[in-house]
Amino acid sequence: MNKRSVFILAFCLFSSILFAQTKRNQATLDYIEKYKSIAIDKMQQHRIPASITLAQGILESGSGNSELTRQSNNHFGIKCYDWTGDKVYHDDDIKDDCFRKYAKAEESFEDHSKFLKMPRYASLFELEITDYKGWAKGLKQCGYATDPKYADRLITLIETYELTKYDTASGNDSSNSDDKQKKEDEVKVEDNYLSESSMGSIPVGTNHKVVKVEGRKAVIASRGDTYESIAKEFGLRKWEIRWYNKVKKGSVPEVGQTVYIRKW
Repeated sequence: MNKRSVFILAFCLFSSILFAQTKRNQATLDYIEKYKSIAIDKMQQHRIPASITLAQGILESGSGNSELTRQSNNHFGIKCYDWTGDKVYHDDDIKDDCFRKYAKAEESFEDHSKFLKMPRYASLFELEITDYKGWAKGLKQCGYATDPKYADRLITLIETYELTKYDTASGNDSSNSDDKQKKEDEVKVEDNYLSESSMGSIPVGTNHKVVKVEGRKAVIASRGDTYESIAKEFGLRKWEIRWYNKVKKGSVPEVGQTVYIRKW
């Protein structure tokens, strides 16, 4: 390779690095610096990649600048559901939708981690903690967001801001922590308990056995079940389960009826 070729290659490399840096937003860089330690801490506690937590926080909070985040420390747009704490109201799926309000940002990050420990996201924890693309695509497949570009947006943020370096932060013992976490999760599911925290009760177990009917995940309705109670059990929104089953608001499943909990 002659000197001219080396110069051109070096110039192209420098230009690509400079271009990548210019795409970075200072508000986002400030957000990462401010909350990276919390994301790493939650990764070590719950085995959710810090890169995914940070990217979701950036995307859903507008790098901490959204009205919802500024008013309520809610970085992930988690709605009220069975929430007994403070609340704020913003237009979302419906007018004046109810969102959780936190005393500090760390509570929002903890609530986000516990939200992802619900059964509908169980398949994510079979992935390597460094598989950020698998996690991003898995979140979309599990129905975390309706935006068809959601996974791509997360991946772009992670790569633009080099968030993967936080997935291997010091103190993350993957082998021992993974085995310990799996055992803890098995006990939690078997006990079918509600995890009590300062943010309220968050279900992590289920009362129904999940089956496949015509290739779709479903449960069989028991006496006393409603679409709303099944939605709550599996972390679904009420409108989602009605949509999956093509039923109107106020409908009640009959005993023995198949109730779909996934749309495919």
